Parts: sequence; C-alpha cells; structure tokens
Amino acid sequence: MVIKPSTSLRNQYNEISDYCKATGEPVYLTKNGEGDLVVMSIDAFEYIKSLISLNKELQYQEILRLCDEENYSLDEATKMWEQTIKNS
Repeated sequence: MVIKPSTSLRNQYNEISDYCKATGEPVYLTKNGEGDLVVMSIDAFEYIKSLISLNKELQYQEILRLCDEENYSLDEATKMWEQTIKNS
C-alpha cells in the first residue's frame, strides 16, 4: 500500500500515474495527516466497477434461485464471471 501526502499528486503526478498503471494498485493520499483520496488507473477502476456489477447480478440471481424464480444456470453464471475477468 502506497500512502502519500496530497501535495505529491501535484509534485509527482507522472510517477504516481506510472505506478498506478504499472501495478494496478491505488495510491492513497492524505491531507493534514488524515486519509483523503484514492488515486488509481482507469483500467483498475473499470475492473473494480465490472466486478461490483457482476457481484450485484449474481446476488440478484441468488435471490431468484432462493425464491424458485427463473435465473441463470451455473454454466451461464460461470461464463459471465469468466467474461468479466477476461475483459479486464
């Protein structure tokens, strides 16, 4: 985990950008010694968004399954998961 003061975003933008893109990891920024922001690459952000979206859909499908409603098969759900991972 990389933690930097918020001023480093202005002073070290290129290094922070390169780090986030190369590692896929976020950089945590502080302001007055307290956590303030998180900076990450667009690719990492989109990946996290796709995982959240997939998780919501799988939770919804689990609710449907528990209520004996029509839902995705295990194979369909697995394909959705694999497609999300492959696209990231």
